[in-house]
Amino acid sequence: MATSIRDEAIKLHLDNKGKLATKLKVPLENGQHLALAYTPGVAEPCKEIKANEDLSFELTLRGNSVAIITDGTRVLGLGPIGAAAAMPVMEGKACLFKRFADIDAVPVCLDTTDPEEFIRTVKILEKNYAGINLEDISSPKCYDIEDRCKKLCTIPVFHDDQHGTAIACLSAVLGGLRFVKKDIKTAKFVVNGCGAAGSAIGRLLVTLGAENVIMVERFGAIYAGMPEKLDRIQTELSLKTNKEKRKGNLAEIAKGADVLIGVSGPGLFTADIIKGMAEKPIVFGLANPVPETSYEAGMAAGAAVVGTGRSDAPNQVNNVTVFPGIFRGALDVRATEINDAMKVAAVYAIADLIDEKDLRSDYVVPDAFNPRVAPAVAAAVAKAAMDSGVARVKVDPEEVKADTAKRVAANLEA
Repeated sequence: MATSIRDEAIKLHLDNKGKLATKLKVPLENGQHLALAYTPGVAEPCKEIKANEDLSFELTLRGNSVAIITDGTRVLGLGPIGAAAAMPVMEGKACLFKRFADIDAVPVCLDTTDPEEFIRTVKILEKNYAGINLEDISSPKCYDIEDRCKKLCTIPVFHDDQHGTAIACLSAVLGGLRFVKKDIKTAKFVVNGCGAAGSAIGRLLVTLGAENVIMVERFGAIYAGMPEKLDRIQTELSLKTNKEKRKGNLAEIAKGADVLIGVSGPGLFTADIIKGMAEKPIVFGLANPVPETSYEAGMAAGAAVVGTGRSDAPNQVNNVTVFPGIFRGALDVRATEINDAMKVAAVYAIADLIDEKDLRSDYVVPDAFNPRVAPAVAAAVAKAAMDSGVARVKVDPEEVKADTAKRVAANLEA
């Protein structure tokens, strides 16, 4: 009798007692080894770091360490399941950091829903890590948590559910636009869903130069001065998008759109909506596990390009193409933050991996397992960090690319 994915997943976790472990980097076989790794020898790096704290990045595991921090209030599609139940997801993400960029990531699940307690804890933990990946925090408090942590910390703080999703999505959108020969500046974009991921997509679209973007929520199109209550990020977006202040529901707003992006709910992109879009429409339904439209249904409705978040269909939009390389590049230059320039660099690094001649309706974005992705993103991000003045050290981006490729290959062989 065939086993289910549930049975296999539970067995994997039971058999291995989780998915991560620590390992020794140095020998501990005799007294001399002990004297170097622990007392009395360990006092020497302590004194060096006391004199120059930046040496903690060189003399300890800190320089290659990222904390994956959550409060368990919005875990996958499971909702507010709490800190303990969130651990398998954070542990899984740590596996991806290691596999795709050789970064030592550690799950940190905080048993609090108080934003102030969360922020204070991140600040207290900062000296242990070179970067902070915020994960699975409910909206809208995730915006304030990220903004405050970024101001308080001198290491990169990155909310992947927002920015990782946006970067992955827009790298695919750029590929789609190249395939149908449309320009991001003049194309009409509709983003259905203005939560953490949707709002980040809208903001990054504007940053990339899109001039015709409309955000749609359950109550309809967002526009400046609308009577419905918006959170602060939605309010900011209302001032930068929908310049004509169009009103209406999704079906009305999507008419004539070149690109339709969903970060909302299953089955919302009907055949009629897609058929009402502009010529050669691009549709990305990113709701998980059931997207706004399946790949097959979207193509049957007349879309030129369809993508989802699913691994069993073409043009998968996957954060795995983003966060390992983003952090690899940031850590390699010891960046103090991950800024817009670094995000934009990541978008183009991913999109540009597909040559113009290789673009197809079912291939507008690289696969998550493409070994060129993380090295390309890491190099582009490192360069952008140096160019924008947030890098503590200078490196050759080509060396970053080569080193990341070696790390990825070594993990594959291990």
